Amino acid sequence: MIDTEIIFWTIAISVLGIAVGSFLNVVIFRTGAGESFTGRSKCRKCLEPVAAIDLIPVWSYFALKGRCRKCSSVIEWQYPVVEIAMGILFGLLFARATLGIGLPVFVEQSEWILLFVRDAIIAAFLVIIFVYDFKYSYILDRFSVPAMIVALIFNIALGADALNILVGGFLIGGFFAFQFLISGGKWIGGGDIRMGLLMGFLLGIELGVVALFISYVFGAIVGMLLIISKKRKFDSHVPFGTFMAFAIVITMIWGSQMLEWYLGFFG
Repeated sequence: MIDTEIIFWTIAISVLGIAVGSFLNVVIFRTGAGESFTGRSKCRKCLEPVAAIDLIPVWSYFALKGRCRKCSSVIEWQYPVVEIAMGILFGLLFARATLGIGLPVFVEQSEWILLFVRDAIIAAFLVIIFVYDFKYSYILDRFSVPAMIVALIFNIALGADALNILVGGFLIGGFFAFQFLISGGKWIGGGDIRMGLLMGFLLGIELGVVALFISYVFGAIVGMLLIISKKRKFDSHVPFGTFMAFAIVITMIWGSQMLEWYLGFFG
């Protein structure tokens, strides 16, 4: 039976995640527009400052029916989706850490707070990368490189095998670097190489390969759906960093169970 205290804190952490998601929207939009992170939020259409009552995450979007109070322009769907996604992610990551479900092999149950902090920070970077690459087809080093550093520092602090995570990073990053070199940058971009490094530094060799596999499967499924719906052609660019970010999050939470199931399936 799950303790009511855990339920309470999971809900509280989810609310915190929603608030973090609101901040991430600011980071994504202002980075894309080349704007400073300081200053009041403004409607992106009429440029009028947004009232404090209209800045409440999720609630304000639906209360305003997705439109600016002053000019009635459509507010992008990204705002509530990112906020809700971060709320769900924070709740899932907190619950799995406190309950000790699918913890990395090098993490002790007593270290759950440090693990949650690692995962929450990484999740925030990955959501930014996911949305930014989806919107602008570009992975900025200002997001991927700090995420790599966080992954390395926290994993070493948690007792991970330094050789495993370093080899994992350079192995997966090298896989993408090889594709970049032989294609002259036509198949993938430099940002994908950094995402490969992040994948390995965070997950190590075994789970890094799981995340890599999920990236390609997810990318293939989405790509085929876009082609069938005639929204993309076979030679169209698809933001692969979006798929990699998604795969890393899935593997962070369920990777250990997926690997155990796969190995058990083959005896």
